[in-house]
Amino acid sequence: MIATPSIWEGVRIECRVIGALLLRETITRYGRHNIGVLWLFFEPMLFTTGVIVLWDLVFPHAPINVPMVGIAITGYSCVLLWRNTVSHSSHAIAPNAPLLYHRPVKPIDCLLSRVIIEVIGATGSFAALTFFFAFIEAIPWPDDLGLVLAGWLLMCWFALALGMILCAASERSEFMGRIWNIISYLTLPLSGAMYMVYWLPPAYQKWALLVPMVHGTELIRHGFFGSVVPTFEDPLYFVFANVMLTGLGMTMMRDIGTKVRAAW
Repeated sequence: MIATPSIWEGVRIECRVIGALLLRETITRYGRHNIGVLWLFFEPMLFTTGVIVLWDLVFPHAPINVPMVGIAITGYSCVLLWRNTVSHSSHAIAPNAPLLYHRPVKPIDCLLSRVIIEVIGATGSFAALTFFFAFIEAIPWPDDLGLVLAGWLLMCWFALALGMILCAASERSEFMGRIWNIISYLTLPLSGAMYMVYWLPPAYQKWALLVPMVHGTELIRHGFFGSVVPTFEDPLYFVFANVMLTGLGMTMMRDIGTKVRAAW
């Protein structure tokens, strides 16, 4: 009779599998040359810093009494989180397909390793830039770290859910993997990164709030600026959207996982 592993033993094995995939993915992507794995943090920091400088030159004053630097940090950091995470989720399984020969390795593990890497990089960049610009008094220190953390975690969940959908779709069709870059660019102006809902005319605010990412960005900015600026986030709406996307993503991943396992 074959012994069934306990839940904790299963969790331990899963953590070891994902840890090994994280090391493999990191070395494959960043190598051991130059600054190596530090690019994981410096790349999003350089992108965000470039946007901060550009926005501060073009728009030295925000439409309301908050620094444009703060708008740029909170907005573009969120964009890098969900956009990079979802982009690297495309074709996450195919390059790692030979590893599926090992029974503990599952298709979703290949995806999770990439998602975790992107989340770590975006989070480190966001935290470092916030500390630096607050330290030099270019922006105030966050008013409520709890709200910032809640908004950031919801954005991470959103990125994972959407990443599962694109991962499964790209395994079925190469076209879906390629068209995501176009979709993400078209979605960028709608995501709340470049504006606050308060800036919009009342007639357009309800349409902006249909976009899930807007609620995450607004929640983070609420945590940053407090009552200085009105925000219009609805965390329950964002949670509901994430639950729906997660359900769809898990269903698609289970289906594609079955097909990939059968092929190997």
